[in-house]
Amino acid sequence: MRKASAARLVIDIASPCGEWRRVLPGIAARCRSAVRAAMALAAPSLGEAEISIVLGDDALLRQLNGAWRDKDAPTNVLSFPAQDFAHGVPAAQGGAPLPLGDVVLALATIRAEAAAQRKALGDHLSHLVVHGVLHLIGFDHVEPAEAEEMEALERRVLARLGIADPYDPDAPVAEASHG
Repeated sequence: MRKASAARLVIDIASPCGEWRRVLPGIAARCRSAVRAAMALAAPSLGEAEISIVLGDDALLRQLNGAWRDKDAPTNVLSFPAQDFAHGVPAAQGGAPLPLGDVVLALATIRAEAAAQRKALGDHLSHLVVHGVLHLIGFDHVEPAEAEEMEALERRVLARLGIADPYDPDAPVAEASHG
């Protein structure tokens, strides 16, 4: 397998909720950094890959959550893996990057969580992008051991991005100017 690099990782960003760009300037670069950091630590030898980030609103996440999880409520992030990593790493076909799937985010829910947890909006968004990307490549948190492994990896990725441990109740809190 080839080692993944920034040039071999295609990151598509869709913004059906244009308010994201107003509320969080530089959001596309932040999302790309989070995706690259997650892939570098969690799947460094994957090769050429493609991930889509969808900057949505609560209405979109509520609709998707209802359709795919039978839950009539918005949620902060949903991941839609395009590959099954349970039986190894699939290979890209025809010279195209391997599609890994979509990570869809809800602005109002994420803003409310960040405010309630006194976290910078950008930091919380980065955490949820990392979380979503890890789901795309086969990580989960259903069982306690899985959750511990996934959270430990999230912490390592976020530390590389200069973001405080999101699971540490004693982590520094965000200032109001951070969103």
